[in-house]
Amino acid sequence: MLEDLSMHVLDIAENSVAAGASDVSIEIDEDKEGNRLSMTVEDNGRGMSPEFLSRVTDPFATTRATGKVGMGIPFLKQSAELCGGEFILRSKIGAGTHIEAVFAYDSIDRPPPGDMPATIMALFMGHPEINWKYVHRINGEEFSLSTEELVEVPEDRESLRAAEVGLWIRDHIKKRSRR
Repeated sequence: MLEDLSMHVLDIAENSVAAGASDVSIEIDEDKEGNRLSMTVEDNGRGMSPEFLSRVTDPFATTRATGKVGMGIPFLKQSAELCGGEFILRSKIGAGTHIEAVFAYDSIDRPPPGDMPATIMALFMGHPEINWKYVHRINGEEFSLSTEELVEVPEDRESLRAAEVGLWIRDHIKKRSRR
């Protein structure tokens, strides 16, 4: 089982990259008053067939050639449901995929957020060709960051691979998400 939400985000976002997505949106919404924490990853990748979509929450259903199991989505679904939440998955061939996991915020079984700034930094740096959008809401206050904001000249996306840029992304997210 993945230990925190940032690892689930990383796993699902990497699936988006593998599915040929050029746009990936990641949203985290923490609402303590409403007792709700949700994470959403949405992409414009190739999507899943209805047949595969019907069995994607089975750990033995995977498209990977390197392994016979795909545990990320089944574990995320199980974790959300264990926490009194829900798991929503929509996908259409040629249109992309939407994955959302909702958790009861006060559930003792809810995974912690983890190091989301480091995860977002790794995604931006590891795949600068992707148009990433990250939104984090905490009790109604919103912080967002996208690759389009960071790269003034679209042809200069490789600059996102630089260590100093990655560290700035991580530190900027940490500082802004503490508000």
